Amino acid sequence: MDSIYTLKDYGKIDIDLKHILAVKKISRSKLANMAALSYDLVNRYYNNKIIRVDLDVIARICYVLDCKVEDILKYTKDDIKK
Repeated sequence: MDSIYTLKDYGKIDIDLKHILAVKKISRSKLANMAALSYDLVNRYYNNKIIRVDLDVIARICYVLDCKVEDILKYTKDDIKK
């Protein structure tokens, strides 16, 4: 029986804020102002440099961009059997 502590590849979650901002034609600065977030924080989400996702931040972004969570967060499963 494998333990959760056994090294496995469960896939990954990426933040795809670049795409939604391009579609909505909204800059990072404007998003930061509208969502009452710092530009630095928005920039880290934009560049997918977040380690721990803050659900309040995601909620603010979704509210401002009028989108769903799944429009921003993308899960990719590792299909390679080891």
